[in-house]
Amino acid sequence: MRMTLSKYQCSLWTATAVLALAGLGVRQSRGAEEPAPNAQVKISNLQIHFASDAGSEAVQKLQLRGSDARQQLLVTATLDAGALRDYTHQVTYSVAPEGVVRVDKNGVVSPSGDGAATITARTSDGTTAALPITVEDFASVTPVNFPNQIVPIFTKAGCNAGGCHGKASGQNGFKLSLLGFEPTEDYEHLVKEARGRRLFPSAPENSLLLLKAVGALPHGGGKRLEPDSNDYSLLVRWIKQGMPYGKPTDPTVARIEVFPKERTMPFGGEQQIVVLAHYTDGTKEDVTRSALYEPNDKEMARTEESGKVQLFNQPGDVAVMVRYQAKVAVFRATIPLGAAVASLPAPRNFVDEWVFKKLKTIGMPPSENCDDATFLRRASIDIAGRLPTPDEARRFLEDKGADKRDRWIDALLDTSDYADYFANKWSALLRNKRGAPTHVRGTYAFHAWIRDSLLSNKPYDQFVREVVAASGEIGENPAVAWYRQVKDMTVQLEDTAQLFLGTRLQCAQCHHHPFERWSQQDYYSFAAFFSQVGRKAGTRPGEEIIYHKRGKPAATNKKTKQSVQPAGLGTSPLEMTPDEDPRQALADWMASKDNPYFARSLVNRYWKHFFGRALVEPEDDIRETNPATNPELLDALAKHFVGSGFDLKNLVRAICGAKVYQLSSVPNEHNKVDKQNFSRYYPKRLTAEVLLDAVNQMTQSENRFDGLPVGTRAIQLPDNSFNASSYFLTVFGRPEMSSSCECERSQDASLAQSLHLLNAKDIQEKLANDKGRAALLAGNKQPDEANIRELYYWSYAREPEDKELKLAKGYLEKKSEKRREAYEDIIWALINTKEFLFNH
Repeated sequence: MRMTLSKYQCSLWTATAVLALAGLGVRQSRGAEEPAPNAQVKISNLQIHFASDAGSEAVQKLQLRGSDARQQLLVTATLDAGALRDYTHQVTYSVAPEGVVRVDKNGVVSPSGDGAATITARTSDGTTAALPITVEDFASVTPVNFPNQIVPIFTKAGCNAGGCHGKASGQNGFKLSLLGFEPTEDYEHLVKEARGRRLFPSAPENSLLLLKAVGALPHGGGKRLEPDSNDYSLLVRWIKQGMPYGKPTDPTVARIEVFPKERTMPFGGEQQIVVLAHYTDGTKEDVTRSALYEPNDKEMARTEESGKVQLFNQPGDVAVMVRYQAKVAVFRATIPLGAAVASLPAPRNFVDEWVFKKLKTIGMPPSENCDDATFLRRASIDIAGRLPTPDEARRFLEDKGADKRDRWIDALLDTSDYADYFANKWSALLRNKRGAPTHVRGTYAFHAWIRDSLLSNKPYDQFVREVVAASGEIGENPAVAWYRQVKDMTVQLEDTAQLFLGTRLQCAQCHHHPFERWSQQDYYSFAAFFSQVGRKAGTRPGEEIIYHKRGKPAATNKKTKQSVQPAGLGTSPLEMTPDEDPRQALADWMASKDNPYFARSLVNRYWKHFFGRALVEPEDDIRETNPATNPELLDALAKHFVGSGFDLKNLVRAICGAKVYQLSSVPNEHNKVDKQNFSRYYPKRLTAEVLLDAVNQMTQSENRFDGLPVGTRAIQLPDNSFNASSYFLTVFGRPEMSSSCECERSQDASLAQSLHLLNAKDIQEKLANDKGRAALLAGNKQPDEANIRELYYWSYAREPEDKELKLAKGYLEKKSEKRREAYEDIIWALINTKEFLFNH
């Protein structure tokens, strides 16, 4: 028994190390080398622009009005090869005649007086570009508008963030609305609260607001403004003007626009962004220095407050979310690896077509096709949640049919193992949690209903409808068990949006969503679909009957106190009669063919299940400001899914039957750095339940779960209650089913996991079981070589390599007097390799 690492066990480290050559970390090839630096570049054209993409002739002249006007310029070079590069920060600027405008080294133009001039940008090799400019009304003084000009300063400086004055209770007696979404409240707090002590109109520079912001007085948030900045000057002028709020007729921001919208960029490249605000009166304003910037992948890019994007040496796509007031826009950068893609595998379906097109565009050759043994094991784990048996492996490897991989996918989908495995997934997402002993009947029934739905391949839209619009009692309609965990209207709408639409609405309950267009009105309109859900005591303790209460569906917007009717996201309110169940209308809207969220959410979720990374990450946060790494593929998958009648098995066939899914996990010399383009299969650790079942398969042992038949597999467990009695499931991250988020399942590696597999009591008992695999192999009449091959088929679905076979046979010969113990050691070594612990 390996209760502690004994002397003889330590000698196993050599054997384990050699056997681990089959593991992923040892067999991978070396990664891609850094691309060679670009040779001397030649510029064929240079252009100054500010409100158009490079090459556009739409804007010929820049016009500034008033002394406060500012404009960020863009200087774009077209290279001989046709590529576009940002030269905004690499040129020198000059103005002729002087006295009209100033241009700083970053390309920001500010007026000096009325008149006309020409701005010239010059590169180090003498290439120039010019832009005419005029300044008007320099001497005019316009009133400062509080919502449009002052609130963005607080947002940019972080004053109204959730960790500062924007939190619900404020900070040190001063409160601002979160991210400035309620400017009228901000004005009240700032100007009128505390007897106006924060502002000093007769001497604006001595205002408490400014003294703390520039660090002249102690401030918990530290220094937030520079005294020589434009923001500071604007605040001074606003206070000097008597702190005007603005007129009701003043224009408001209708939308924002970024330039350039997208750009192909090299490793380490940079790009200045220009942000224009479009107002309701048709005017435009440069708000580049007032906007906020955030990349969706911080390993690929970083942003500066000035709007400059700096890339790292990581190929792929990165999006930068740009936010100004309540409006958002996106800049997208594609960073090619630039390797030659001389040939690509012949696509098997539309999945391959879109992925291979992307790989060709970014110059990233895919890995080779995986071998049959790898595919067999990969598909078995991903579809059925189990290891293939030796008999299945031998038959598959001996099969010479060209369609054998498709037939294996179909065979797995036809098994109850598929239904068990995906029921395990959906039970967690649908919160099938046992919160009390009286919940047993409900959790078992709900799990069985989910499993039967998957086994019969119930259309996904029908599956969702039967959950969301469930009515009745658990014994008659087990899907009503969902309502036991989602008790109130808030949780019901938020889980529905996140799980079935890939949209996180939680923020919009209290304020405008900071990263999306959803407002509180949208939130409560969606909530109204659940406003008529009724409950009454069921026939058994702890159970309820769910029903539709007769009445006109509506919810109350907590901010405006107004009643709102049910409406799908981005749609008009519905007129419904008191007898209509609004949940049925919600299901109708979700399943409609033109719904932009429902099908995309599911295919994105399933893509992550099979590839370990979603097209949109996180998989339940699909929004304009978090675009897919391959938008065309996401659209194609969603269209295919809708066209199939929301057929889940058909979707699995499309994904697993694609060449992309069947690529090797071993990187080539170029794609080791790939994290989002699917140029290879990304290895992923087996989930807690699958790994426990795999250990049981390998050791020929069984777990005993209270109240369930002996031999019940971990993936068949109906609810969360078994976690408490299984340290294995807990330490490997089985979720408690308390959330609709996949993130509740932990796939992170830990020292506790390694120690458990190496030395835990339950693992040792499985290995030393008198009816276990080690005992059976030690007592049979087969040659050691045959037994070793059997173990390799169980663990890896393949034959052992010659060096592996030689090592194992040598170890058995060395311990011939303790043959059973030797087999225990070999099995123990195999289950601790990366090749066993990971799906690759």
